[in-house]
Amino acid sequence: MSSLTHFDAHGQAHMVDVAGKAATHRVAVATGHIEMQAATLALIEAGTAKKGDVLGIARIAGIQAAKKTSDLIPLCHPLALTRVAVAFALVDPAGGSVPQVACTATVETVGPTGVEMEALTAVQVALLTIYDMCKAVDRRMTISGVRVLEKHGGKSGSYLADPAGTA
Repeated sequence: MSSLTHFDAHGQAHMVDVAGKAATHRVAVATGHIEMQAATLALIEAGTAKKGDVLGIARIAGIQAAKKTSDLIPLCHPLALTRVAVAFALVDPAGGSVPQVACTATVETVGPTGVEMEALTAVQVALLTIYDMCKAVDRRMTISGVRVLEKHGGKSGSYLADPAGTA
């Protein structure tokens, strides 16, 4: 396992110097979900939540979050993002599954460092926005499963997560 890059030789936190790294096309995809009661999922699907279009507002929140990641995570570099896409899938409780909204964020840039943190931040904030908009009817919602599914670009190459989510 390689060493942690955000610490110098003396153990002090620092921002990684990426000046010497080549600018390449970078892509990261992250996912996560929020579990809820079936009635909450039905409100979201019908578009009848009291605060409005839950998924539309959560999508914008996720996009904004990706753009603001370096303001939230202290050692992240500010990046010129070329694309942020946030998508949702409603998972109906049919077949014994727990009702949930799954979120996937895809973030791209051309630069010297990756966009995994931006994709993860987009997912988390989008899911938090769903919680905020629906908490009046369901305070038991649970956010989980947030992880990087894939990343491409840079010297470390591509990463694809185990589809089962075990690694």
